[in-house]
Amino acid sequence: MVLAHGTVGGQSDAARAALAAARAARADELDRWLTGLLGAGRAPGSAAEADGPAVAGPATPPAEPPAEFPAEFPAETPADAAASGAPESGPRASAAPADEPQVAAPEGVALIAVGSHGRRELTPGGDLDLVLLHRGRKGVAEIADRVWYPIWDSKLRLDHSVRTVQEARAVARTDMKAALGLLSARRIAGEHALVDELRAAVLADWRADARRRLAELAEMCRERWEGQGELAFLLEPDLKEAHGGLRDVHVMQAVAASWVASAPGARVRAAHDLLLDVRHALHDITGRSADKLVLQEQEAVAQALGMLDANVLLRSTAEAARTVSYAGDHLWRRVERFCAPRRKSFLRPLTGGRRSNTVERTPVGDGAVEQEGEVVLARGADLDDPALVLRVAAAAAQADLPLAPATVDRLAESAALPSVPWPPAARDALVSLLGAGTAAIGVWEALDQAGLIVRLLPDWERVRNRPQRNPVHTYTVDRHLVEAAGHAAALTREVARPDLLLVGALLHDIGKGWPGDHSQSGAVVARDMGARMGFPPGDVQVLEALVRYHLLLPETATRRDIDDPVTVETVIKAVATVPGREREVIELLAALAAADGQATGPAAWGGWKARLIAELARRTIAALSGGTPPPAPALAPEQLALARRDGVAVRVADSRITIAAPDRPGLLWRASGVLALHRLAVRTARTVNATATPADGRTTAVLDFTAVPEYGTPPDPAALEADLRRMLADRLDVAGRLERRARAVRARPGVVVPPPRVTIVDDASSTATVVEVRAHDRPGLLWRIGQALGDCGLQVRAAQVDTLGAEAVDVFYVVDAEGRVLTDPETLTYVRRQVLDALSD
Repeated sequence: MVLAHGTVGGQSDAARAALAAARAARADELDRWLTGLLGAGRAPGSAAEADGPAVAGPATPPAEPPAEFPAEFPAETPADAAASGAPESGPRASAAPADEPQVAAPEGVALIAVGSHGRRELTPGGDLDLVLLHRGRKGVAEIADRVWYPIWDSKLRLDHSVRTVQEARAVARTDMKAALGLLSARRIAGEHALVDELRAAVLADWRADARRRLAELAEMCRERWEGQGELAFLLEPDLKEAHGGLRDVHVMQAVAASWVASAPGARVRAAHDLLLDVRHALHDITGRSADKLVLQEQEAVAQALGMLDANVLLRSTAEAARTVSYAGDHLWRRVERFCAPRRKSFLRPLTGGRRSNTVERTPVGDGAVEQEGEVVLARGADLDDPALVLRVAAAAAQADLPLAPATVDRLAESAALPSVPWPPAARDALVSLLGAGTAAIGVWEALDQAGLIVRLLPDWERVRNRPQRNPVHTYTVDRHLVEAAGHAAALTREVARPDLLLVGALLHDIGKGWPGDHSQSGAVVARDMGARMGFPPGDVQVLEALVRYHLLLPETATRRDIDDPVTVETVIKAVATVPGREREVIELLAALAAADGQATGPAAWGGWKARLIAELARRTIAALSGGTPPPAPALAPEQLALARRDGVAVRVADSRITIAAPDRPGLLWRASGVLALHRLAVRTARTVNATATPADGRTTAVLDFTAVPEYGTPPDPAALEADLRRMLADRLDVAGRLERRARAVRARPGVVVPPPRVTIVDDASSTATVVEVRAHDRPGLLWRIGQALGDCGLQVRAAQVDTLGAEAVDVFYVVDAEGRVLTDPETLTYVRRQVLDALSD
């Protein structure tokens, strides 16, 4: 993990090593001093303690406190004593070096450090958190006084307590902060057995009552995060208390002590060490114990750490915090499962009287299954499939489930990535991932943590963790882009090309990683990235225009008079760079402006601004020409040959399925129902009436589908053709089988998607009524729409069906039974309502 995005001549490593060495030296010197305080009044080998407690006196004066700990530092809260599990320096190591004389401590007494000094992480602003442990010894107060008073006299801040093992254990059972501190207890001086007894007792209690204590700890963390915010996205973060800060690592270590989860790994430890070094440098520079990295101190802290500037410091800090937060999210999911009420199984064991340990695995997509609340790879997943990484990620996001960390690691290590340009399957999977909205954010973060995002999109590195020194912005540049795509997912019903809206939102600020106007430089990057993703040239032009002009509507609407005709002309002139698609671009820019504003922060978006932008977009679209419906696709030679056959003919070539059959009402949606029965997800569909006709003069319809398996392997083409023939002969109950299949699928929550939209498009055709349907894709969607149109007595003359990621944009050219265009407003309203009802089932 790269924790610094720039250093001064390699000085960062040296500067950080010096800070770590300083902390270690301070810990050793402080331990020696405290050992001397505990043993004051008793010489090594003396029997003075045999008849009673020692008293402080001048016979063995304590050493002076370390000079490195200035007196003005205030104490930290007792919550600093969070668990670390840090071992002593040896099995029975003394705090003092072996080559120095040992100072004997009173019998039955031990001095232990908790908190930052217990973890040997005491920074210059930290306080001492000490516990004097004893076996019910009389006169322990005098021993405590000879330890505490010199500390107070030295002006060091001290959090202290005097307890027996039983007392400390009782407090830890009821006080979370005390429990966390004692889990990280480190012996400084005194009786080893006493410290071992305490640690064993506290750990035993912690593990025995883990369900209750961890649920309590989780609630404490949520409250702290709510008050302190996300460290990675704050311009002035609290290095210790914010989400992703030092406190979270200490809590993760406490959870690991319960045996519910593993201890933090190497990446989290490296992130923790960076944050600790930043905190140390901040204390050194300010001479205060404050842990908030305020703006005026950031440049000095960056220099102290050997970093190029404050921006590098914030990027490194953000990366470390996101590493901690990501690991913590996975850990808390494990805790949540552990703390959930146990369900009793009433199933009888299958064999041998033993209960089955089989873990339930439910398919959620091609190559992906749900297991214990996470998405993992299916057993037959093809790691050589270049679309697998994005398809599994999209399946997880659409199901609103996290990717299992082990699965992410395996994908990063072994899975193939798409070549340039990407195949359509990879591009569709990316759109489907982004279309999951806010559910995509956690999945994207998982891919980013594994380094997959920058491998898929190399230009992403320039915006990754890049701070935005503007209080209006809530997030770093990269997170803002993902948030914008998440907000855009709620607006996919507003545009005809949801795929371009989602990708445009993801890329709209990509130029902030380059010098100059980010809109201009970003347009160039977006053009290259669009081509990399495999978009056709016309769509690449639209993406380039979206990035170049993503501020056009907000700036024009808020700074110009929209009643002035010149204002609308200015907007039209800008979007004219994409000839023939001006209306589409305006539509996309209006939705992108809303998504961008919502993702920026509450100060950047409001009702007044939204109304101005919507009105400007409406006036601009009204000023543009209406355009024409898309031309009917021409038959390819192989389609013409298929149409000349008698009866039904089917051709399957990879994901393309062509069906030629005698034309009949409802042919398109009935055929799509058969494909759904075979677990094929229709991505595109086109209908064309062939010019070739059989001898009896009947018209042959050609249906051209692109369909992919929902999961698993493609169906047998022979079985597919047989079912199509049975369907056309009215010997296959498609509706009944689809209904039974739907009932057999276990309902589970997924992402929240916008409601479907059905629009009657005026003036789009003079020969048919155009019904446009925008909806979230699901099995049998085309069947449901077509059946609803058929129930209304309508015939589908032509259709243009497209699934863009997880969103369907379907256009149907329909006429009534006599072949007439629908004109009656009540009839049109009825048709629209019937289709909506079919989609809401």
